[in-house]
Formats: sequence, structure tokens, C-alpha cells
Amino acid sequence: MLMMLVAVGLLSLMDGGLKLLAARYPPLQVAFLRGASSLPFVLVWVGSSVGFASLLRVRWPLHLLRGVIAVAMMSSFAYALRTLPLSTAYTLFFVAPLIITALSGPLLGERVGVARWLAIACGFAGTLVVLRPTGEGLMSWAGLAVLAAATGYALSAISVRVLGRSDSTQSMVFWLLTLLSFGAGLLALPGWVPIERGDAGVIVGVGLCGALGQWAITEAFARAQASVIAPLEYSALAWGLALDLLLWQQLPDAITWLGGTIIVGSGLYLIRRESDESAIAARAATDPPA
Repeated sequence: MLMMLVAVGLLSLMDGGLKLLAARYPPLQVAFLRGASSLPFVLVWVGSSVGFASLLRVRWPLHLLRGVIAVAMMSSFAYALRTLPLSTAYTLFFVAPLIITALSGPLLGERVGVARWLAIACGFAGTLVVLRPTGEGLMSWAGLAVLAAATGYALSAISVRVLGRSDSTQSMVFWLLTLLSFGAGLLALPGWVPIERGDAGVIVGVGLCGALGQWAITEAFARAQASVIAPLEYSALAWGLALDLLLWQQLPDAITWLGGTIIVGSGLYLIRRESDESAIAARAATDPPA
């Protein structure tokens, strides 16, 4: 649990750095900087754990698909960070677990019961509250960009469930960052903005926090049940609020708080229900027959 809290904190600091960069560079260039700045640290991790040979024994089609999704996801999130407070972006992004559950049925063949569909519907209702379709919310490209990023994250997470059956965590992280860097960098070339020397520290910080955060979250899920530590992801909202207040003197309004409470509550319900169902299934598998 401590490792998960550390991971969330590091990744939140990374997002704070991305928001600083997003104010000065195009979204695709920020996406490139996110991937490229973490690659050297990830290479050290790969070399000291599984070795570089394992990087070639992967399922290429799914990795290429994840790379395309990563470019779209990171550029959308960077675009949103140019105008949205970090805490508001996190509030909308928390809809991702609901999207994962909704897509796990048609894409993975998993059963999604009525109770879960009701929780998903409540979560999306909370999203509409945050977006405020009668005012500036739904018409905000930044808000829609966060939803696009959350959808990309959900699709990427579902692909990990499939890739995890054959590929190592190191190969998934390495190829995701490599393809993100290559794809976003290539698309960013026409509108490339020269990088200012003063931003070097922020870029290195983004890379270091991103790499350490990825390592920490991998260790957390390896050492504890997902249902126990997954709710700790919502601690990112506290980090977002602190960074918004310290760096940009911004805080969400009351309507955003209301919608965020609905979204987080729906996500926590799904996590709790999945935990309960897993426990029931485990008991059924270990109990002797009557």
C-alpha cells in the first residue's frame, strides 16, 4: 500500500511537470517529451532485471496498437492540461475504471452484472455533472480531451490484460514509451518548438518521476491484491489539489466537487464488488465438496 501511494505521488508530480510543459509546447511535443525522458531510466530497469533479449519476444500487433493509443492518449491529456486545473483533469480521468469495466464485456468476454452497469451509469452521470452540458463544460474541448485520454487509458489497460499472459511488464513499459516517443515525435516535427534551456530540469523530472512511478506501481500490484491497492489511485486527487494550489492558485468549484464525488464513489463501488466476487470465487474453489 505504501508503494502504491509513492507511485501515485510520483506520477502526480510527473503530471504537474507535464502541465508546466503544456503551457509552452504543442501537445504532441509534450507527449514525445513524456516518453523520451523516461526511456533512459526504463532501460536501466530492463537491463538490471530481465535483460534486453526479452524485449524482442513480444506480441508485436498488440504493442503497435498500444503505441497508437498512447500517442492519442498523451497528446489529448497534454492538450487538456493547458487550460484545465490538474485536479479537474484528474476528476474527469477517474472515469477510466468505469470505461474499463464497461468494455471488459464486449472486448474480453467478462460478465458485467446489473449492479455494475448501474454503477457505471452513475459514474457517467457524475461525468456529465463535471462537464456541465448546459454551460461551458460539454462544449469545452479540454474536458472532452480528458475523456478521450481516459478512454485511451482504458483500452490500453484492457490490452495489458491480454499481453500480460505472454509478455513481461518490462517489455510492455519499454515498447509503450518507445512507440510513444517515435510516433509523437514524428507527428510533432512540423510544429516543433525549440526547447528552452530552462525547461531541462522539468523534462528530466518528468522522466525520472514517470519511470520511478511506473516501477513503484508495478511493485505494488506484484506484492498486494489489486482490489486492496487500486482505491489508493484516488489519492491522486489530493496531489492534484495541492499542486493546483501551490503552483497555479486554482481550485475546483462546487459542481466539480459534486461530480467528482459521484465518479469516485462509483469507482470505489466497482472495486469493492470485484473484491467481494473474487473472495467468493476463491472460497468456492478451496472449500471441499459437500
